[in-house]
Amino acid sequence: MKREISYVAAIFSIGVTAPVFAQSSVVLYGLIDEGLEYNSNAGGHPLYNMVSGVHGGSRFGLRGSEDLGGGLKAVFRLENGFDVNSGKLGQGGLMFGRQAYVGLSTPYGTLTMGRQYDSVVDYVGPVTVGDQWGGTIGSHPGDLDNFDNTQRTNNAVKYASADYGGLTFGGLYSFGGIAGSSGRNQVWSLGAGYTNGPLLLGVGYLNVHNPNVSFFGSSSSSTLTAATNNISSPVYSGYASASTYQVLGAGGNYTFGASTFGATYSYTRFSGLGNTATSGPNTAHYTGSTFFNNVEVSYKYQLTAALVLGAEYDYTRGSSVDGRDAAQYHQGTIGADYFLSKRTDVYVIGVYQKALGFDSTGHSAVAAINQVTASTSDRQAVVRLGLRHTF
Repeated sequence: MKREISYVAAIFSIGVTAPVFAQSSVVLYGLIDEGLEYNSNAGGHPLYNMVSGVHGGSRFGLRGSEDLGGGLKAVFRLENGFDVNSGKLGQGGLMFGRQAYVGLSTPYGTLTMGRQYDSVVDYVGPVTVGDQWGGTIGSHPGDLDNFDNTQRTNNAVKYASADYGGLTFGGLYSFGGIAGSSGRNQVWSLGAGYTNGPLLLGVGYLNVHNPNVSFFGSSSSSTLTAATNNISSPVYSGYASASTYQVLGAGGNYTFGASTFGATYSYTRFSGLGNTATSGPNTAHYTGSTFFNNVEVSYKYQLTAALVLGAEYDYTRGSSVDGRDAAQYHQGTIGADYFLSKRTDVYVIGVYQKALGFDSTGHSAVAAINQVTASTSDRQAVVRLGLRHTF
């Protein structure tokens, strides 16, 4: 009897101690961004307000890995967005609305599954002003090309390659989840990046079916239908009935001494307008397709080890779907970022936008700086003074 008990105890001991030999790690990290913001025309009135998460979305998260041997690792990330002022959850109230995935990493690349970023975000986003020093308000009008990662992709499988001499590439596929209709609500994307000394390049393509529901509504915790418009920006909210949303983007940065020169281009297309059955409302009764061209040029100067200065000009032009002058948006951004330490910085960002023509709603275009209440006129200015801390 004693021998049997000892045998069982030995087996149990091996079972509970075996995982100790595998090297694993879990890291808690986060970012808190808070500041004062002035909007010259927020729905018809000037607005002074405290706003969270402009230079970088306020967040906390857990990321981890476990060495499985032979170069194979299990990896995961759970990342939450929140509002510092109220404590409420971001991304429509989702607990892990920024990212939530699990996967396997190999010497040849990483395969992950869950709520993730598309390839345009992964490969073109890092060269944009919005990702570097301009924040959400320095992004393109309405973030129409998703360069600033306003939208995430649910139910996604993603592959990201290893680094091959500075070249990386990857792709994503999101299952629509509709029985009997595999193409409905599906999302897929491809991208590549290249780094060589002072040169950074990125290119990406994104294709979304029924975007009003599958993509622009991806931060809702409820089941969405085509009866609701999930696009808030007047830049393209009138195109909620599109069957397909496509983005082709490319960009690059080149650093010369203390100076960094940057440029991006995006072509954004809404096709199959008028699909009220499975996409979204069509109050303007559009048909056919429409598109936007966007060009961003920027300059960043590292004045001192702690102080960064930046300037940007962005131009967006749409196409006409009803014979009237297409919308145009001219936007200028300036900024300064001073690092008090490696983890804490103070910054100021100023954005001015001028709109022309007729926007997606069929009315005279109004200025619509990203992530703020749109203007009631063709002009809008936003100034932000903020404090950011990472941990």
